[in-house]
Amino acid sequence: MTPAETVEFCRTRGIGIIDLKFTDLPGTLQHLSIPLSELTEKNLSDGYGFDGSSIRGFKSIEESDMLLIPDTATAVVDPFCRIPTLSMFCNVMDPDTRELYDRDPRYIAQKAEEFLPKSGLADLSYWGPELEHFVFDSARFDQNAQSGYYYIDSDEGAWNSGAERSLSGGPNLAYKPRYKEGYFPAPPVDTFQDLRSECVQKLEHFGIVVEKHHHEVATAGQAEIDMRYDTLTKMADNVIIHKYVVKNVARAHGKVATFMPKPIFGDNGSGMHTHQSLWRDGTNLFYDANGYGLISATCRHYIGGILNHAPALLAFIAPTTNSYRRLVPGFEAPVNLVYSTRNRSACIRIPTYFSTPESRRIEVRLPDPACNPYLAFAAMLMAGLDGVINEVEPPDPVDVNLYDLSPEESAKIRQVPGSLEAVLDALEGDYEFLTRGGVFTDDLIETWLDYKRAEMDTVRLRPHPHEFALYFDV
Repeated sequence: MTPAETVEFCRTRGIGIIDLKFTDLPGTLQHLSIPLSELTEKNLSDGYGFDGSSIRGFKSIEESDMLLIPDTATAVVDPFCRIPTLSMFCNVMDPDTRELYDRDPRYIAQKAEEFLPKSGLADLSYWGPELEHFVFDSARFDQNAQSGYYYIDSDEGAWNSGAERSLSGGPNLAYKPRYKEGYFPAPPVDTFQDLRSECVQKLEHFGIVVEKHHHEVATAGQAEIDMRYDTLTKMADNVIIHKYVVKNVARAHGKVATFMPKPIFGDNGSGMHTHQSLWRDGTNLFYDANGYGLISATCRHYIGGILNHAPALLAFIAPTTNSYRRLVPGFEAPVNLVYSTRNRSACIRIPTYFSTPESRRIEVRLPDPACNPYLAFAAMLMAGLDGVINEVEPPDPVDVNLYDLSPEESAKIRQVPGSLEAVLDALEGDYEFLTRGGVFTDDLIETWLDYKRAEMDTVRLRPHPHEFALYFDV
């Protein structure tokens, strides 16, 4: 809707509250709400003030005044609010310069989209992330001077197979997905069919097209809901709404959802495999009928850019200390920096379900859903375009199960760094490709590095519970 249509819609449809949504720098959804009386075309244009110093990664306190500029094209009635509420995504603006804010993640995604046609390489990119998550019956955690612990529980958890009673107090009815055997079981093993279906209906209410949903590999309610591909900023908006929907539907059922990459020890973590392609004038630039896997030289060079910059990219697409509990061998994690057709042991897969030109794409399996999708998609696009611009050739494709290689064979294949510290160091030494066209700024990179290193220190300085098992009796 246009601003005028938005105002008219709210006044004629009984909307009482307008909710303004945006994300902080790490990617957590933020919001503020205004009454209908504050909704005018002028205010939609001028923006709504807020304290930027209270938002992670934004302004310091001496320059904290900032503005939210609603994007009325994203307006939708929020299905979770009892009082009729219209929800809109916003961009962040500096009130002094009246310019969009370079640390606003959504603006960075928009700049990446604007750079693409200016590059002359393509005019459109499509994105299809596959978010995985867990739904638990409860989650407790704390950290203080004399204790540190987490405790999660799930009626579906394999660890509850021997419990006398269910968590709700009734009898234990068995049928728990075994560790690493949760992929596609039918009810009653899969106890979340209706919950996921409700999520799908709520996503459709937001205008998001869903292709499928299913139980995922891990025990204890791991799931995946797949959205139809869309353009970069629109899909990043959809990812934020996806997480909002899943968390709120779970809470309405007395459960808790998490997109944390690795909440369970000894079972699969949650990834966000991301399909992507480049288009010009309605033609898929990744397709070539004569190429390996039906991919073009443009696609191959795009893959080369992703693989070449992978260590630095990981600082944005797998940006937590917990991400590197997932990125380890043995749990279907994409630790091998190679590409292949159909091969889920490679970090870049070329899906081959269909051989039509429009279906040719790549699936980058490195990201996890802890990332900020605006930054992650923009960073992957800029890395891929850098590969196309410089005609970067990736290593030869590897069409074998990489998890079955001998140690000698594995040593010949480049693998992802093993810690957040390593990927932040990699980003510090390799980020010029991100600043092409002013998409990412030096200030944004420096802010990200400072924030993430401080976050990393909060983990590094605390005793780990398992250290007591290892060392208390030394």
